[in-house]
Amino acid sequence: MTFKLMKLASQSQLSSWLPSIHPQVWIFAIGRFLSEVGTGCTLFYAPIFFVNQLGLSATSVGVALGSASISGILGRIAGGSLADSEYWGRRRTLLLATAISAIASLVLATTNNFTSLVIGSLISGLGIGFYWPAAEAVVADASQIDNRRETFAIARLADNLGLAIGIVLAGFLIAIIGSYRWLFVIDAISFMGFFGVVYVGISEAEQQQIEESEKTEHLTAWMAVLSDRRFLVYIAVNIFFTIYISQIHSTLPLYFKNFVFVESTAKGFAETTISGLFAWHLVFAIICQLPVTSILKRCSHTLALTVSAIFWAIGFGLIWVSGTTPSDHLIWVILALGVFAVAIVSYTPSAASLVTELAPENQRGVYFSINALCWAVGSFIGHPLGGWALDQPRVITDSFWLGFSLSVAIALAILQYLNRILAD
Repeated sequence: MTFKLMKLASQSQLSSWLPSIHPQVWIFAIGRFLSEVGTGCTLFYAPIFFVNQLGLSATSVGVALGSASISGILGRIAGGSLADSEYWGRRRTLLLATAISAIASLVLATTNNFTSLVIGSLISGLGIGFYWPAAEAVVADASQIDNRRETFAIARLADNLGLAIGIVLAGFLIAIIGSYRWLFVIDAISFMGFFGVVYVGISEAEQQQIEESEKTEHLTAWMAVLSDRRFLVYIAVNIFFTIYISQIHSTLPLYFKNFVFVESTAKGFAETTISGLFAWHLVFAIICQLPVTSILKRCSHTLALTVSAIFWAIGFGLIWVSGTTPSDHLIWVILALGVFAVAIVSYTPSAASLVTELAPENQRGVYFSINALCWAVGSFIGHPLGGWALDQPRVITDSFWLGFSLSVAIALAILQYLNRILAD
């Protein structure tokens, strides 16, 4: 009897963590998982490859990777309108995005100089730009107000799981074959797998069948979004979060490789160690995603984002310690990446849910387009800024992380203002 009660309690707890999720979300999550396996192979290793293998400066690599934001802005603007269009829709936009991203990965696989790196980054940015508004709109369309955060959490869970596997796979392949270029080929293959899942398993949402009289012209829709004061304040603080995330993807791997020394060797972390560190970061994010989402569901969106911002401040402080402490560097890095994992899983579901609630149903593509522009702006600022910091004297490079930690105060002030106007 006791065993049956424990079993029922366990099932009840599981059902509370995984509420009724639309089947299309699970299918879409499979596609995102496949795509992120390939992305995980390149995301953290690309800066190391371009700097340490091709001989480019950290600043030039940061500028090249940041150039993706330029094409990404165009892609996000066009992608948001296409995703809301009854003649194009979410599905076709996703197919276009995955095809472009596969081409970009193949271009990056053949990169030998700064020019080809910029070209590959521009193509990649275009694909990412088309992808995010449609991807977020697909998840939003399939969610209900009572399970919205969990629905977005499932999508992020698939992303993180794929990234974790990709990072481990990349570390293994580099140790075996010693070639970074094959990682980009794997990335291209994963995008084509995602293309197949979307082609077979994703259909247009019911909201796409809105009568023409109820649809808003694209220009009018964009003007309406840009006059939404609550949304614009959210965008201002969201740029801070995206700049922070860009440092994990581009600056931190190179910092660990070239600046955080292992005591016994007086050298930076090996690729296999970096692979393990970021795998730990993502595995911990996977473990925390649903519990943190469940806990923060009781909080307002602004409070959840405030919690995330505080964790970002702590994480950047720990990175500063890892680079300046005379010993136990690895322990401090592990702690920092664990804190960053909590910061990210606190941020993503709440941010996407807030955008969904602010956006009229027939304008979600445009709202998520502007939301995705934050990521382009964050990359445009974050990648070159991080590259510049790594090319400076050691004292400036280490102090760079303290600067980010202090910048969180500005984000917290904006969040307090956002909370006030949302309550009006």
